[in-house]
Amino acid sequence: MRSPVLLVIAHGSRDPRHAATVHALVRRVRAMRPGLRVETGFLDFNIPSVQGVLESLADEGVRDVVALPLLLTRAFHAKADIPAVLREAPPRLRIRQADVLGPSPLLLSALEHRLYEAGLSPADKSSTGVVLASAGSTDPEAIAVIAEIAREWRHTGWCAVRPAFASASLPRTEDAVRELRALGCERVAVAPYVIAPGFLPDRISQGAERADFLGQVLGSAPEVTALLLQRFDSAQELTLQSCTA
Repeated sequence: MRSPVLLVIAHGSRDPRHAATVHALVRRVRAMRPGLRVETGFLDFNIPSVQGVLESLADEGVRDVVALPLLLTRAFHAKADIPAVLREAPPRLRIRQADVLGPSPLLLSALEHRLYEAGLSPADKSSTGVVLASAGSTDPEAIAVIAEIAREWRHTGWCAVRPAFASASLPRTEDAVRELRALGCERVAVAPYVIAPGFLPDRISQGAERADFLGQVLGSAPEVTALLLQRFDSAQELTLQSCTA
């Protein structure tokens, strides 16, 4: 049986760095799995649109698609926007929506990877407080997941880990930095829990001005690439099981 097409669905942004980062990640996925066809579609602001990609695939005679949300939590986009777009797809396509990327141990590894690139070392963990800085959401489930990730990450040896949000929720990054200083952490690092640059990641960076270290966005970190393929494989396995049931 021919492998489904992997359609990576990104949010999109007016900031050109966003699409460039998404495309770099997709190129890395293609390089890791040369036999897999990988396409990119955007929900807003950028082209090609998700709907446009799906229509093109259907016109080519493609039957099976795994739609993978390039999202870190199951918030509004994963629960409402993406399913709505997929429902409008040409009926001859069989589409399975893969799970969002988070939470995953691979993302924690990617966050640490970015912090080590910023100048920290594993030997610094016990004396370093970390701000887990996400974009933010009005979805209580998504907020709870970020808080749980921070608790889990703390148990890997950091002095302390505090969640922060660039929008919708509190605390802000700068508030979490101040809290970690008050706790007595020798140094403070900010780890952006975001895939690509844009308005909210820039707000995180501004809030990190008084931190000692600022990691880069997750982007095309090798752990993120591996996680995309892991999510694709899981969705493909479910598709095969449903076809043989």
